[in-house]
Amino acid sequence: MLIRLAAPKDVRPSDITPESMYLSRREWLAAAGLTVGAIAGAAALWPRRASAQQAPGKPYGLQPDDRPTPWEDVTSYNNFYEFGTDKSDPAQEARDFKPLPWTVQVEGLVKKPGAYALEDFLKPSKLEDRIYRHRCVEAWSMVVPWRGIMLADVLKRAEPTAGAKYVAFTTLYDPARMPGQRYPVLRWPYTEGLRLDEAMHPLTLLVTGVYGRDLPNQNGAPLRLVVPWKYGFKGIKSIVRIRLTDAQPATAWNVSAPNEYGFYSNVNPTVDHPRWSQAKERRIGEFLRRPTLMFNGYADQVASMYSGMDLRRNY
Repeated sequence: MLIRLAAPKDVRPSDITPESMYLSRREWLAAAGLTVGAIAGAAALWPRRASAQQAPGKPYGLQPDDRPTPWEDVTSYNNFYEFGTDKSDPAQEARDFKPLPWTVQVEGLVKKPGAYALEDFLKPSKLEDRIYRHRCVEAWSMVVPWRGIMLADVLKRAEPTAGAKYVAFTTLYDPARMPGQRYPVLRWPYTEGLRLDEAMHPLTLLVTGVYGRDLPNQNGAPLRLVVPWKYGFKGIKSIVRIRLTDAQPATAWNVSAPNEYGFYSNVNPTVDHPRWSQAKERRIGEFLRRPTLMFNGYADQVASMYSGMDLRRNY
């Protein structure tokens, strides 16, 4: 994939990170053990795209004490049941998985459906790097530097029809390559879904990389979803199909355990999982637990989408 680098005359003032923030960013990343070379390779880890919910140069949803989780933890402590149910299974079982070539089918209530090779699917959107907080339903969390494109960019190119209200996602089903699918842990293939406004939100990313590198197999190569205000199981991996529909789609965990995993899956510390409290979380690499934040700390950006909803009933 050819990525065009902007010439100096193409750079807008809003794209330039203030010197004070750049310097503090270097200190922040250095504290996590990143080298100067890794910083350069990761480009700008703050989003350069401004929106109504986001002031230019300000990190999305990050707290003052947030630090990037080390690469070793991000790539070795994973939920990816297609490669096993233990957190260490994906890194071991996915080593020989070949994520390329890859095709993504876009279908349903769109004016421009089609099957796209990954490189064509991503064009002409600009890859960008963002650091997001992640909260898993098992009460652990990470801070991860992802690289990807806004899902909204892809959906707009497909031109949703007036009747489209939801977006459904499907993971590759290939038990020969994904040994976890040989067991009835879930109803395969893995499926997920978002309301259309959630999918179009500028925080929602289709991710192709992490820490400035291509996405490792165990993290969902070559393409995964990241929705930072929702629990981690909404981040469907190895996506092969995106379908727009007028009806709420079935999702893997909601089908398997509807009393535990709702369709919305927004981080809400006041709604406990039936088997554990969601009020606190343990950041990977830390000993003490910290309070869980509403919408995982992204309330300023996303709470308005759920105005008037009963967030205990719509969990």
